[in-house]
Amino acid sequence: MEVQEKKFSSKDFHQTFARPVFVMPAKLIHKNVENAGEHNQFSTERKHPVFFVDLPTKNVSMTIGGLLPGQLTNRHRHTYETVLYVIEGKGYTEIEDERVEWAAGDAVYIPSWAWHRHQNLSELQPAKYIACENAPQLQNLGVALREEEGRDL
Repeated sequence: MEVQEKKFSSKDFHQTFARPVFVMPAKLIHKNVENAGEHNQFSTERKHPVFFVDLPTKNVSMTIGGLLPGQLTNRHRHTYETVLYVIEGKGYTEIEDERVEWAAGDAVYIPSWAWHRHQNLSELQPAKYIACENAPQLQNLGVALREEEGRDL
């Protein structure tokens, strides 16, 4: 059974009560995220493997990103913030003109609308990270933008 959410307009301001209602979502766990397979379109566009954590969040998203040995991603930017948590590997993220080196166990913050890209420094081992973003929140507000150098510019 699918529940339809009410869409509010400016005339409904008086209906935004400070009395939240708990609604149990249909899904609380996504088991074996990487075994569910890569997101083909996203992985192809980003030129590195990406696995989505498929849970019904409305404000934050999580993905598992992989960097192949020696891989450098496309330079891109977006209106949402990102925090990367490095699971394995060693490399750097270039944020605007600053190079931020990272290794397993590190977390890296990427500010909104900052040009950035990621590089795996190992020629032999892959790197892997979890990316947490507030993209769904901005998508639901209609203000999420993403720009890829070479595609959009």
